[in-house]
Amino acid sequence: MDLASLIRDIPDFPKPGIAFKDITPLLADPAGLDTAVAALAELARPLDVEVVIAAEARGFLLGTALARELGAGFVLARKPGKLPYTTVRAEYLLEYGTDALELHSDAVASGARVLVHDDLLATGGTARALCELVEQLDGQVVGCAFLIELAFLHGRGRLAGYDVHSLVRYDSE
Repeated sequence: MDLASLIRDIPDFPKPGIAFKDITPLLADPAGLDTAVAALAELARPLDVEVVIAAEARGFLLGTALARELGAGFVLARKPGKLPYTTVRAEYLLEYGTDALELHSDAVASGARVLVHDDLLATGGTARALCELVEQLDGQVVGCAFLIELAFLHGRGRLAGYDVHSLVRYDSE
């Protein structure tokens, strides 16, 4: 199945010059959703994943289904102040600003094999922050898996040293 055909561009969102990759058509298509989750799981299965971690909000959409498919747990990283327990924090740059993510301080067991997931790899800031959160808790990042990669933004460079996979790659804007 051609997953790219189920992803639409929204120009100038969230600000002028940004071409937002809208995955809602893919999520609404049963075959597209199934194909995306199955393909991500196929990439991750050899990594012996114990936990999938994803950032709010779009990372949660496929991340929980991916964790279920792998027989793994799911850990959510949220914006500051959204988690009720003690947290660890990582700050990062977005392609259009800065932000931070937090994780419960007991969300990842020491030595746990963790797959970092997000719907989109752009500059790599969000994914790098997820890796840092896992490592702050002594977890082991065994790979990073994305639905979409905007290769022209060179996000893989920020993830040097990690096993990085994506299903749909855009080489130019």
